Amino acid sequence: MAETPYFQVIARDGAARAGILRLPHGEVPTPAFMPVATHGALRAFPHHLLHQAPLLLANTYHLYLRPGVEILRQAGGLHRFMMWPKPILTDSGGYQVFSLAPLRKITPEGVSFRSHIDGSTHFLSPEKVVNIQLAIGSDIQMVLDVCPPYPASREEVLEAMKYTTDWAHRARKALEISPGCYGYQPLQFGIVQGGIYPDLREAHFRTLEHLPFEGWAVGGLAVGEPFDLRRPILWQMGELLPPNKPRYVMGFGTPQDILEAIAAGMDMMDCVLPTRNARHGLLYGWDGIRNLRNARYQNDFTPVPPSGYSRAYLHHLFRVKDPLALVLTTEANLHFFLSLVQAAREAILQGRWSEWRAAIEPKLLYRHPPDPVSESPEAETTH
Repeated sequence: MAETPYFQVIARDGAARAGILRLPHGEVPTPAFMPVATHGALRAFPHHLLHQAPLLLANTYHLYLRPGVEILRQAGGLHRFMMWPKPILTDSGGYQVFSLAPLRKITPEGVSFRSHIDGSTHFLSPEKVVNIQLAIGSDIQMVLDVCPPYPASREEVLEAMKYTTDWAHRARKALEISPGCYGYQPLQFGIVQGGIYPDLREAHFRTLEHLPFEGWAVGGLAVGEPFDLRRPILWQMGELLPPNKPRYVMGFGTPQDILEAIAAGMDMMDCVLPTRNARHGLLYGWDGIRNLRNARYQNDFTPVPPSGYSRAYLHHLFRVKDPLALVLTTEANLHFFLSLVQAAREAILQGRWSEWRAAIEPKLLYRHPPDPVSESPEAETTH
């Protein structure tokens, strides 16, 4: 397949690949991990200090509710509103169709839902979601889809596929007739559903592949299924999706998930784990996962990248419930996740991906055991 003007694969090592994604707000080296700024903000960390991240993910559903489309338009889009100069990808709100199931009703026209904030009633159609994302000013738009839960029967997955297919056609048409946003035209990614059923995954992609999406996403994984069930779907999608377009696996994940996604030929991934788990004292690093609230760290003066504060100091901040604990641990986790994909990219460029992965992965999976003596209630407090 011919190269596209916005995406170029510059190196391959097995199925793993390194590339460059060119977006209205800058270039993104791939593979890329997207920190999640759901409401246009990273939880507990100022994004102007996040120099490593080439792009962020924000959420259409939440931004539609607050601050609202009119405020975003007045601000000149989310980039200006949050003072973020680099690219932004926006999820369509399809995940909220899954996660807020008690509050919504799906029809062929779209999704009716009650706001989780005040109970007010709203309606999202594929066309409306495109227009909301134009007001946001996303560099990459995701189409509205239905994400089936796990476990889900074949009938439930087939129904989700039907809605997602119909809505994909409508979303593409809506974008093609739009004037763009703030002087540029965003990219739009299609989403392949199909649950853990390989035949349905292929069937769904075949119904969509003629649509001229600029990229493709694997949806409906990391929704509760075990790793051994999601792994073959990843590899299947790596073989099936067009090699000349970016591939995004949604909602990944743990360090193990990220490495498996890269190995299968995925280019982009996102997850709330580095920020969410930081607020509970979990620190990710090259030697595994640590619970900083455990007493073993009260005299551990090992510096934590990138700021160099010690584990003992972070432990102390969690013990005294100082909000700085959340800031510094979030910074450390984001630094690690971003460093992980950067190192993976370098390994691919140097032709040593498999060797590099085999050397580091066992260490990343190590979870340090809990203290033999229970912590005090103060130390167990979560945020």
